[in-house]
Formats: sequence, structure tokens, C-alpha cells
Amino acid sequence: MFIFFKKLQELNFEFETIKDKLNTLVYSEDLHYKELTKKYLYLNQFAEKYIQYCNLMRDKDNTDKLRISDEKDIRDLACIEYEDIIKKQVTLEHEISKLFNEKDTKEKKTIIVEIRAGTGGVEASLFVSDLYRMYVRFIDRNQWKYEVLTSSHNMFSGYKEIIFEASGNNIWNAFKFEKGVHRVQRIPSTETTGRVHTSTATVAVLQEVQENEIDLKLNELRIDTYRASGAGGQHVNKTDSAIRITHLPTGLVVTCQDERSQQKNKSKALKILLSKLYEKQNIDSEKQLSHARKEQIGSGNRSEKIRTYNFAQNRVTDHRLGFSIYGINDILNGNLFKLINKLNK
Repeated sequence: MFIFFKKLQELNFEFETIKDKLNTLVYSEDLHYKELTKKYLYLNQFAEKYIQYCNLMRDKDNTDKLRISDEKDIRDLACIEYEDIIKKQVTLEHEISKLFNEKDTKEKKTIIVEIRAGTGGVEASLFVSDLYRMYVRFIDRNQWKYEVLTSSHNMFSGYKEIIFEASGNNIWNAFKFEKGVHRVQRIPSTETTGRVHTSTATVAVLQEVQENEIDLKLNELRIDTYRASGAGGQHVNKTDSAIRITHLPTGLVVTCQDERSQQKNKSKALKILLSKLYEKQNIDSEKQLSHARKEQIGSGNRSEKIRTYNFAQNRVTDHRLGFSIYGINDILNGNLFKLINKLNK
């Protein structure tokens, strides 16, 4: 089934409900009436697409039955018409997907960014720190807000993983192309022979969702507490404040230990879990989570890069665009505007 069909069905139901309410109300300057009218006009575009899609699917089923007709002329005509319907279906599904993407862009002003070390050991962890700092400075330049949800430090330096949320107008458009494998080529500070190392980090960008946007049942969750480890003050290893939430149907596991409060860690972990489940649902309702996430962030192999940061040549190259910018320090200091503008064209 088309990935957005259920959502389209729900919005059409909401549209019909509002239409019935408006039919029983008398026009007035009442704020409630105005809000209903505004929502009615907004949902109308989704309702129209829903009707178009249902009609097209009905025609598709009817035509498909005629393709096995005993009469050759009918079969031939049905095959031609069926191919035409398939083309219309692809076009319509693209239009609907675009409509939902625009809806997300308008409504979602908070994102969750996950940066993980890929290949390269300690150098990969240092690169995670560089990317995190780059995004934070880009956020500051835009006067947006951010908060770290959870992090895991490398035992030497840098991060094995860091997850943060950021909010602001149009922030999804700014970050949606950052997901993928980022590659760095440079001479590590620990390298004595001057040899250039290649390391990677993976970036996932998720839209924050509320609990009512996901059908999440408490009996599908296993919530474990344990003692936090690493940086964090005197409470570390003294209280069971760290939280691990496992979503049993998918096997997805989220942990959080940055806060002293167990409840705060639970709230942050749940926020990350909801966003990951929402991402999975929107990518493809029939795919397994591991395959869905692989499409976004890959395995971290060097060959799956979307962007390379080459220190020796003072250059950042986006491989999707075949476009390079010189002045790597400027980019890492958060000046991503030229890259993002090109990607959004």
C-alpha cells in the first residue's frame, strides 16, 4: 500500500468531519468558526488527492480484471489502459508525497540530529566532535536553539555518538540533506609520519514527533534502568539514573544517561525513540528498521560518502552535487549557507 495512504485517509476523515460541523454552524465572526474554516481550506487539498487516488485504484482494479478477458481486443485495450493508469499512479503518489513533505516543513520546527563515529577509530570520534561543533555554530548563526539529548564519549577523546535536538523556523529544510556518511581526510595529531588518514561519521536527521502521532503502546516497551558511566559528576555510578528503552516489535534500543534525573533521561529517550519510529514508518511501512536506517546513514563505509572534508586541500566536496568549496575552517565554523542553498535548489 502507498506509504501515505493511511495518513491521507485520516486527513480526509478529518476534512469530512469539519465539513459537517461547518454545515451546522451559521457564519459568524466567531473565532471557532474562523479556525474551522481555515482548517477546512487547508485539508481540502488532501481530501481532493484522497478522492483522486481512490478513484484511480478502483479503475486500476477494474482494468486489471479485464486483462484476463477471453476476448483479445478487450485484453489488448485493458493492457494499454493499465499501463497508463500505472503512470498516473506514479505521478499522483509523487504529488501526494510532495504535499506531505511541504506539510512536514511547515509544521515541524524541531529536529533530532544523531551523529555517530564510523570507520577510523579515535579519529572518527574526533570527527564526530567536529561535525557537532559545526552544526551548533550553524544553529547559532541562525539564532535557533539546541539541546543535547544524549551522548557517548570515546574513552580517549571525542564522541562515539551524540544526539541533539534543534528548533527554529525552516530548520528541516536546512538539515534534511545532511543525513548520510561524512568523510574526513587529514593527518591526525597522533600521526608521527605525516600520513593522511580517512575516517567517517554518519549523520541521521529525524523530525521530532509527539506521542499522539505514533501508535505507541506501553506494553511494547521494555524500560531498564542502570548506573550511568563516564563524564557526569558525582552521581555517576551512585544512582540508577540511566535509562534504556527497547521497542519490542522492532528491537530498536535507545539509551540516555546525560541527566541526573531518571525521569528526564526517560523523557529524552522516549523523544528519540518516537522520532526514529516515525522515520521508519515514513520511509517504508513494509521495510525492516535495519534496512530503513541503512538507506539514510549507510553502514559507515568510506565508499558510501555524501561529503568529504579534505584538510590537505582545504576543500569540502559534496558528492551529490559534484560541488567543492574551499575554506574548510569556515565550513567547520558553521558557514554552511552556500552548500545548503545549492542542495535546496
